[in-house]
Amino acid sequence: MAEEEEVTAATEKVIRVQRVFVNHLDSYSSGNIGKFLSNCVVGASLEEITEEEEEEDENKSTMPEASSAKLKEGTFQVVGTLSKLESVRPDFAVETYDIISREDLLMRLLECDVIVYNITENPQQAEEAIWAVSALKEEVNHFEKRKVFILVSTVMTWARSKPLDPDDSEIPFTEEDYRRRKHHPNFLDHINAEKMVLKFGKNAKKLTTYVVAAGLQYGVEEGILHYFFKIAWLGEVPALPVFGDGTNVIPAIHVLDLAGVIQNIIDHVPKLHYLVAVDESVHTLEDLVKCISKNTGPGKIQKIPKENAFLTKDLTQECLDHLLVNLRMEALFVKENFNIRWVAQTGFVENINNILKEYKQSRRLLPIKICILGPPAVGKSSIAEALSKHYKLHHIKLKDVISEAIAKLEAIVTPKDEGEEEEEGEEEEEENVEDAQELLDGIHENMEQNAEFVCVLDASDEFLKERVMNLPESIVAGTHYSQDRFLRALSNYRDLNTEDETVLNYFDEIEIHPIHIDVGKLEDSQNRLAIKQLIKEIGEPRNYGLTDEEKAEEERRAAEERLAREMMEEAEREHKEAMEMAEKMARWEEWNKRLEEVKREERELLEAQSIPLRNYLMTHVMPTLMQGLNECCKVRPDDPVDFLAEYLFKNNPEMQ
Repeated sequence: MAEEEEVTAATEKVIRVQRVFVNHLDSYSSGNIGKFLSNCVVGASLEEITEEEEEEDENKSTMPEASSAKLKEGTFQVVGTLSKLESVRPDFAVETYDIISREDLLMRLLECDVIVYNITENPQQAEEAIWAVSALKEEVNHFEKRKVFILVSTVMTWARSKPLDPDDSEIPFTEEDYRRRKHHPNFLDHINAEKMVLKFGKNAKKLTTYVVAAGLQYGVEEGILHYFFKIAWLGEVPALPVFGDGTNVIPAIHVLDLAGVIQNIIDHVPKLHYLVAVDESVHTLEDLVKCISKNTGPGKIQKIPKENAFLTKDLTQECLDHLLVNLRMEALFVKENFNIRWVAQTGFVENINNILKEYKQSRRLLPIKICILGPPAVGKSSIAEALSKHYKLHHIKLKDVISEAIAKLEAIVTPKDEGEEEEEGEEEEEENVEDAQELLDGIHENMEQNAEFVCVLDASDEFLKERVMNLPESIVAGTHYSQDRFLRALSNYRDLNTEDETVLNYFDEIEIHPIHIDVGKLEDSQNRLAIKQLIKEIGEPRNYGLTDEEKAEEERRAAEERLAREMMEEAEREHKEAMEMAEKMARWEEWNKRLEEVKREERELLEAQSIPLRNYLMTHVMPTLMQGLNECCKVRPDDPVDFLAEYLFKNNPEMQ
């Protein structure tokens, strides 16, 4: 019986889930750290990573799989706070707290085995981190088992450190030099938090504290570097900006590698309590921006004064401080003692392909490729231009653009003659044969993949001829819409696109089924209906949302439309009220006319009915009445009325 209990206890110990608290799970850094830990088996980093596992990791995606709130056997159980009330609870988190008092928060922290406070994105969290570690320190006597407190800080607390060797500025700082670090003036809260966390962990057997000085974080949806990725992706600038001369060295680390460092700290509980988390690269700001521009944007960079950087509204002061730091650091302890499944150990530039892939996946940047086919004058160019604006796509007008690019790449990869001289472009990077070959292979690979929307526009020859005939002479002159050229082009198109042999057959073979639209039946010279139908078929844009300027323009247009609609509704209401008033007045006049007519008829009827009575009164009553009045005037009684009544009664002709 005792043996069974021991076996059961051992089994429970193996599959026990450690509870990890991470603050601000709805932020970039903490969110990715929490998601990473939720997929990690407790104690997994204690085992050496084999070569087979390393190769397997290289072949699979660097993105961590999404996990549900349900506990996986042996993985970390992640809970944490949210920074915004409107944030959606991450699906990997077991519990989240948005509005919570310090007292309740402490109760939640006491339920956890590991507490991770990340202050790299929100400096205000430094004060809460100090409170949390001090509150835990006061409760340490009530701990059933040891708790680990990890403060994720930044290398900016080293930014003003003096070189280890004044004669050799390339010697990097390591964890051993942390007592010599000098912080950047804007990161005073961070270094104070580091000192307090280390202080509260001294000589504490049940509360072990660590500080991780992380480099500039990149990867997945990107952090600070997202500014450069976005402007490069949108393609609205001819060159990406480099602030200053760009020669400053920026320590950096992939956010998932930072999460791997935290995983190793939890598993190993090392004796060293201050760790540096950076990759092995020594990249400058120019290296990073040039790499982004080359692989995502226009391929060019432009150096601008540092002062101009502060005018960039999309970058905060803290972001600019990270981008302008000049610091060499080496994560010596991490490299020698931890087992990390590195995503980008060699740095940003060497791993840009995977970084760009995960960036597009996490940001849902899946640009649509649209091929529009059809006879001349059917509206391909105008519709392509409209779709390009709607979906924010490049509008390639001529097939020669693609042919020229491929020819240029082929010329690069083709061995040159010994006497041939290389041309040097002004301030342009020299072409690399390997990069050109890689890009060329990528083009051929993409051409074979099933990634396009194919839109086929068509119309009858009579419709197309009539459309061209109705074009203004100023548009037709010098184009292929002149009579002879157009008829020849239309005839060639019909001859080349027979029912048995057409480019559509190719798309059908690779399972891309075209969208057919008969422009002639829509009876829309501006092709608005065709554009609307294509947008409905293709779906929503898979790109960045509206820019701030576009949002403001959209709001302004919506306000104008709302005002115009309200004015129209007011005008319609006033018109309706005027019509109702006019109808009411017309009915009132009609009613008055009828009333007068009724009164007239009543008067005539009364007059007609009163004639016999009047004759009777004139014959029988009026003479007696006149006599009575005369007699009353003679007698002058005290009560004339009573006298007159008595007189009429006595002298009533009928009584006589």
